[in-house]
Amino acid sequence: MQFRYAPDIRTAFPQLQSRVLLVDGIDAKADPTIEISRLTAIADERLVSASEGELPEIQAWRRAFSAMGLKPTHYRCASEALLRRYRKEGVLPALHPLVDLCNAASLAFAIPVAAFDTARIDGVMTVRRAHGDETYETFSGEIEHPESGEIVFVDDVSRAHARRWTNRQSGWSAVRQETAQALIVSEALHETASNDVAGLITSLIEALTAIWPCSTITRNEPL
Repeated sequence: MQFRYAPDIRTAFPQLQSRVLLVDGIDAKADPTIEISRLTAIADERLVSASEGELPEIQAWRRAFSAMGLKPTHYRCASEALLRRYRKEGVLPALHPLVDLCNAASLAFAIPVAAFDTARIDGVMTVRRAHGDETYETFSGEIEHPESGEIVFVDDVSRAHARRWTNRQSGWSAVRQETAQALIVSEALHETASNDVAGLITSLIEALTAIWPCSTITRNEPL
């Protein structure tokens, strides 16, 4: 499974730091409670002294969304949306052990973390500007076409797996009960992003190994 960025994305956002994990051998029966508790405790501590909008990780994504022509308080990056909901409700819904773990890591580090079912991706996943003819399926099954110029995650058959970069993931490739292999992507734009994304990935690998001890994990730095 390859994951890459179009050259113009790298040019427009030179501060971008990202890491990718390919995890093989997961299932929906595992219990992630201990690892999730460890990660949410970190988020709890951070939210005591600052709201999600005051965190440098979130502020960097707000600037990026503004640069994309989006109102950052209307279209929020995934980590901000999760932190906002968690701060208000004190808990996130349980969806799938892997999704729940990735959400907890996103809360702890205030960095977007996406998980995709690789069986639902055709060829290479590329982060690029949309042409406008890509197909995006919502979680309710509706079909949309991203706006031309919008930053999307797209595979080789022009299926968009995320819209507005880190704002909204597609239901088509969402991790589900039968998922056995997943692609995990973490991206950040703030000043200490390189160290923080590396720390997030290390923490995720430790958690994945604890939850699925027989899984195979491959770490990559995208092109």
